[in-house]
Amino acid sequence: MSKYLLEIGCEELPYKFINQAVEQLKTGFSKFLNENCIKYSDINVLATPRRLAVIIDGLAEKQDDETKVLRGPIKNVAYDENGNLTKAGEGFLRKNGVSPKDAYLEDNYLHAKVEIKGKETSTVLQENIPTLVLKLQGSHFMRWDNFDEKFQRPIRWIVSIMDNKEVPIEIINVKSGKISRGHRFSKNQTVEINHPDEYVEKLRSANVIVDQAERKAEIVKQAKAEADKIGAVCRYSDDLLEEVTELCEWPVAVTCEFDEKYLTIPDEVTVTVMAVHQRYFALYKDEKLTNKFITITNYVGDDFENIKAGNLRVVGARLDDAVFFFNEDTRKPLIDYVEGLKGMTFQKGMGTIYDKTQRIVELSKTIASDLGKSSETINRTALLCKADLCTSLVFEFTELQGYIGSDYARVSGEAPEVVEGIKEHYFPLNADSELAKGIEGQVVGIADKLDTVSAVFVEGKKPTGSSDPLGVRRAALGIIKTIIANDLKIDLNKMLEKTLELLPVKKDCIKDIQEFFTQRLIIFLNDQYKKDVLEACASSNPLSDLSDYVARVKVVSAMNSPELLESANRVIRILKTPVHAEVKKELFKDDSEGMLLDAMNKINENVDYETYLKELISATPAISNFFDKVLVMDSDEQVKNNRLAMLTKLNEKFEKLCDFSKIQA
Repeated sequence: MSKYLLEIGCEELPYKFINQAVEQLKTGFSKFLNENCIKYSDINVLATPRRLAVIIDGLAEKQDDETKVLRGPIKNVAYDENGNLTKAGEGFLRKNGVSPKDAYLEDNYLHAKVEIKGKETSTVLQENIPTLVLKLQGSHFMRWDNFDEKFQRPIRWIVSIMDNKEVPIEIINVKSGKISRGHRFSKNQTVEINHPDEYVEKLRSANVIVDQAERKAEIVKQAKAEADKIGAVCRYSDDLLEEVTELCEWPVAVTCEFDEKYLTIPDEVTVTVMAVHQRYFALYKDEKLTNKFITITNYVGDDFENIKAGNLRVVGARLDDAVFFFNEDTRKPLIDYVEGLKGMTFQKGMGTIYDKTQRIVELSKTIASDLGKSSETINRTALLCKADLCTSLVFEFTELQGYIGSDYARVSGEAPEVVEGIKEHYFPLNADSELAKGIEGQVVGIADKLDTVSAVFVEGKKPTGSSDPLGVRRAALGIIKTIIANDLKIDLNKMLEKTLELLPVKKDCIKDIQEFFTQRLIIFLNDQYKKDVLEACASSNPLSDLSDYVARVKVVSAMNSPELLESANRVIRILKTPVHAEVKKELFKDDSEGMLLDAMNKINENVDYETYLKELISATPAISNFFDKVLVMDSDEQVKNNRLAMLTKLNEKFEKLCDFSKIQA
């Protein structure tokens, strides 16, 4: 078994492309090797900003020999009436390099057995690797010099070796060799690779950690060590860590600091400047933000003074802007910014952000009333929730809307519940982020998202495929998660009707919105429960009470009664048209009818669903006995309809739990 190394050296790659390229290369090489019948044990793709490397271990030295049976023309086309090959038959054999004596007839067709000798793996790699590399896809690919081919960034060198031998290839006029390149600041600018096993360590000696997982671990380790030196805790998001990992080849953590005066502005602003704009790691002591931060440099050396000074200049300028905007914005209370929303369009035909705010206020009142909650702080939160969109600081840092409004509400002397509610009404910010904890944020957030989703549907911009106008999928999921997590008794059907009533443009699309919410609900719970159970329980108006829906799903998921499932489906199959009528005992002809009615009457609908399921199961013997003893479709029309009426009532009891016909046995 052999080992193969391919390294594509480039000018600095965009960090967003690197992970995409890693996945594409791994998938592409795996598919290529399998299709070409070349055995291997493992494919490892390594990457830095200046290189993409593929290492294939346990690689067979040649393709497996293959025997193929080829089918040619039908007999009367392949042979003439004298049994001689026709032109068509001869052409088939000649095309496949088979002599007439090796041809044979089978199932009335001409067949030939062809032995295909496997090629050397190195030859197959030479022939296909340039195509594989140039198949990579991503945004902003470019051309350079006079070449027609495109790649993410110009290719500058290629290493291609199997064991200790070169496998010569050429991609966009760059020929491969054994020479790789070290870090731009390393004393070892060139590195000769004589075997794939040397690759990782030789590059390390040239100040390149080529394994992205190792590089990430090194960043985490260094950042913690730097934070420990000053007794602080380092905080960063997974996305920031991923980005920083793909921006350096030789990470070195450096602690810097800025003037403490910048700590007077909201922490979210300072952290956003550091993390989003400058890719710094914030440092905290006793849960409070400090004026120190960690930057991850792609640097070889031990003189960090210029690095510290440069970072301080950059972050200082950004924070100066933030301080200026904060001081200007807080010259007046947050309520004074509400009027400015009249000049900001929400959506074409849907009025301004001010109009949206008024709708949020009205809808929040309705939700609060249904929940039996005091509406004073909820109404105030709804009125102020979008006011910060008119502030200079949010204009500069749009990702901080809500956070800025919350801090300005605090400065303006608003109630603590309102302060938190303004921030939390945007929650959850993504699929994994926290939910609103206070009732103000929960109610106003639901109202805001309902308005957004409904407006998009009324405008005819229903999300399709990858299209998600105004993030309505995320908004719907946010509503669902908030209601379920906090066990809020909110009838979404009623709230959707109210929302559509408040919109300035009228359109009958409530069924589309309800179906959209139902599908988002099923998708949200699909990781925990089977889809057939989710769809079965969704048949009984899930949006009227999401907590009730989840309770039914839990019980049906735990159900283990094939007898009940069969009984319910027998009822459903025979009830093509329900008969809604009173069941008359005087029309009973068999004792099994009375036994079934008694069993039905014993089913108490005012119990928890676990008990309700047990009562349905206890009725299955009576149901089976009924079907065994009587013919539902009796020749007497009155008897038949009486039995159908009884089965209709029984089916209604089943439907209180779910549509059993959708559950797979």
